[in-house]
Amino acid sequence: MYLLTMLGNLLIILAVSSDSHLHTPMYFFLSILSMADIGFTSTTIPKMILDIQTHSGDISYAGCLIQLSFFNLFGCLDSTLLTVMAYDRFVAICYPLHYPVIMNMRFCSLLVLMSFLISLLDSQMHCLLMSQLAFCTNVEIPHFFCDPPQLLKLACNDTSTNNILIYIFVAIFGGIPLSGIVFSYYKIVSSILRVPSSSGKYKAFVTCGSHLSVVCLFYGTGLGVYLSSTVSHSLKTGAVASVVYTTVTPMLNPFIYSLRNRDIKKALQSLLNRTA
Repeated sequence: MYLLTMLGNLLIILAVSSDSHLHTPMYFFLSILSMADIGFTSTTIPKMILDIQTHSGDISYAGCLIQLSFFNLFGCLDSTLLTVMAYDRFVAICYPLHYPVIMNMRFCSLLVLMSFLISLLDSQMHCLLMSQLAFCTNVEIPHFFCDPPQLLKLACNDTSTNNILIYIFVAIFGGIPLSGIVFSYYKIVSSILRVPSSSGKYKAFVTCGSHLSVVCLFYGTGLGVYLSSTVSHSLKTGAVASVVYTTVTPMLNPFIYSLRNRDIKKALQSLLNRTA
């Protein structure tokens, strides 16, 4: 699954970069999302594979904080990029005549830079919060990576304030992007319903179909992880849900975009033909 994730996302990046017809804002954001998915998966899965092969699950305190920082960085970057892509679809459907002027490459690059800076701020705040906790000399994390909720349970000092701050971080860095996506699609659906022809409605829905599928997959599995950990106290249930969230979702994203997009199919076919 990890190799499929790497291969699928790398093919998306190569297809977008090699085909001049795909040098548009939508595919630019898609290639950045593929990079974020590669980083998100590579933060946890290679270490887990190594632990399985060596029958050792050791990780240093510094290594745990680094893993936690990169996990939050790429996870938040995924969320913000999906919001940026929703805004791109909103402008394309609701203001098609102004789209080339609004979504110029300078503005798109600025949106990506802002997404990265917001994600970096989120990861550093999580890292700073966890570095304030006191742990015993040796603790066992009942997970395959350094998950903040699990670390809070293992801390020796009072974590009530930390728990509140974690919820605030999730509300700000997760809730605001999701609200932006919901608002964008509310405007998109309202605009599509005003289109008189059925073919025009179908074309507009197809334009948003892939992105909406990825949004549902990303937030659906993410919410499933936290709901399963809240409802069920089984450590195995939480670990299995996290595997789906950290591995299955980044693996499926390239397939969703390539299978439902003719331009990506043509670019991939051209790329494979040149390689052959």
